[in-house]
Amino acid sequence: MYTDSVNETTSETAVLTLSILTGQFVVVQLPAAASLPTWAASGTLWAVVGAPDEVSVVTAEENVPSPLPDGFKLEGGWAALRLHGPFPFHLTGILAAVLNPLKAAGIGIFALSTFDTDYVLVKAEQVAQAQTALEAAGHIFKD
Repeated sequence: MYTDSVNETTSETAVLTLSILTGQFVVVQLPAAASLPTWAASGTLWAVVGAPDEVSVVTAEENVPSPLPDGFKLEGGWAALRLHGPFPFHLTGILAAVLNPLKAAGIGIFALSTFDTDYVLVKAEQVAQAQTALEAAGHIFKD
């Protein structure tokens, strides 16, 4: 399915609609052999990516137990920006349209994709700066 939020012929310079999700998020690295904790897969945004040497989890900050289990590493303080899709798989440059203005503003990211859309995490203390940079690039934020 395709929405008018992206012009198919100009996807690399697309005007995108974004929103800022409520709350703060964390990226947690689990040992490769660890079972997925129940707290990892709940909330408004969560993702699990596995590789031979690790499992990475993105979840709401309030989901994570304290103290963190042995062998887990945590990078906290992320805000999540949602790119409103869906985006057809053949389009190119959707993430670049967001990442390039953030790069120019000196803002680091952690990107996630789902079947229909993308999410870009930025440090919470940089979310206002990120919104300003993205709006200056022509993107639109909705509440």
